[in-house]
Amino acid sequence: MFYNLAEESNFMKFIARLSLTTLALAMQIAAAHAQELRSTLSDQREVAVTIYNEDLALVKDQRRVQLPSGTSALAFRDVSARMRPETALLRSITAPSGLTVWEQNFDFDLLTPQKLLEKYVGQTVQVVRTNPTTGQDTSESATVLAATEGVVLKVGQRIETGLPGRLVFGDVPANLRDRPTLVMSVDNTSPAAQDVELSYLTGGLSWKADYVVELSPKEDKLDVSGWVTLTNTSGATYRNAKLQLVAGDVNQVQSDLAGRTRNLAMAAPTMAMEKRAVAEESLFEYHLYTLARPTTVAENQTKQVALLSATAVPARKELLLRGSDYYYQSSQGNLGQKIKVAAYLEFDNKEAARLGMPLPKGVVRVYKKDAAGNAQFIGEDRVDHTPKNETVRLKLGDAFDVTADKKQTDFKKLSGTSKYNYVMESAYEIVLKNAKKEAVVVTVQEPMPGEWQIVSSSLPAIKGSSNTSVWKVAIPAESSSTLTYRALVKF
Repeated sequence: MFYNLAEESNFMKFIARLSLTTLALAMQIAAAHAQELRSTLSDQREVAVTIYNEDLALVKDQRRVQLPSGTSALAFRDVSARMRPETALLRSITAPSGLTVWEQNFDFDLLTPQKLLEKYVGQTVQVVRTNPTTGQDTSESATVLAATEGVVLKVGQRIETGLPGRLVFGDVPANLRDRPTLVMSVDNTSPAAQDVELSYLTGGLSWKADYVVELSPKEDKLDVSGWVTLTNTSGATYRNAKLQLVAGDVNQVQSDLAGRTRNLAMAAPTMAMEKRAVAEESLFEYHLYTLARPTTVAENQTKQVALLSATAVPARKELLLRGSDYYYQSSQGNLGQKIKVAAYLEFDNKEAARLGMPLPKGVVRVYKKDAAGNAQFIGEDRVDHTPKNETVRLKLGDAFDVTADKKQTDFKKLSGTSKYNYVMESAYEIVLKNAKKEAVVVTVQEPMPGEWQIVSSSLPAIKGSSNTSVWKVAIPAESSSTLTYRALVKF
């Protein structure tokens, strides 16, 4: 141990002087803070939050403050730590023409032992050590040389790493705060209490939609529940917030350095509340969802809010076998054995189908009850924003009991000397097998290259699009069906 004080009496005098110095510093800090007019959450009248899809939110924080006439510093505490300060706008609701903002500073560097140490690089601190035998403290001056990945101190003529004792700092840097704070230099003409509103864009707030679907035993109807999952990592709590959600792909102008939003309308529309969990309306080319009741979104919290609920929605299941266009251009022979058949589920987002609400993008998870009545997970898919009157189509997986064997039975080039004037004819056989105890229908889709036509087919062919031929193949229970066809292709 190293001691700068030889005698206990001198040590006690030093401690007394240090205590007086610390008290004086504390009084100076308090005096500096007293020059600021601090607004906390206790002043908050209401807060409204509009959350967008891409880690973006608009916060409108309304508070009651009393400012003196003339110029003063207003410190708005408990704002988002991920505020985009270039978007901050303070206005007076009570006296709009009487309040002017001249300057603003966003202090988001929060006070922690590590941050305090980093701010003291190149400055002097006191290293206090305790004698384990006597319990007495001694103090030495030290210069902080580095505070990254550990501490490097110069104590007297030696260099020490780590923390050789407790560190005592003489002051708290002015730009370190215990909570994120926006400090504004304002000019006020009315000393009466007034309502002001601070609006700003921030990161750290996001939302997503999740849907739970239960399929009926006959797989012809479904019940669907929609949930909104909110995540708050912005560094602030929004108490009893009026919450609105915007679904849609909002363009954001990316800056060269931080990729932060520069342009976005600062006003969020209000709307009449319906007696339902969420009300919906169009907003420009997007959709706006408003929660019927205020809700608190706490810092570092994930919250779920009901979005929609519908029962007995008509549903359709489709088993799909989709081919490829490459094998119409050359001789291939066997094209595959036990090829998997994909399973899809779809339903219409219409009022007639007991829905009819624009659906935000999200993940749809589908369940079905087993023989014992227990709901079992049967697949999930991600859906994009789905307008009203559109169809929701989900790929749930591949069928276990329905497979296909496919082969090319004939191929010949009828004419042509280059890849731009070939005429080719080829024939195919697809054997579809069904191990289920009930009959099924499989949709066969074949992408066709170039100019094409089906010359002959064992089942009626449908031209699904300019490059797709479609067949509907019925397969009896525990049996198989065979589709054969011949195609003529011109390149």
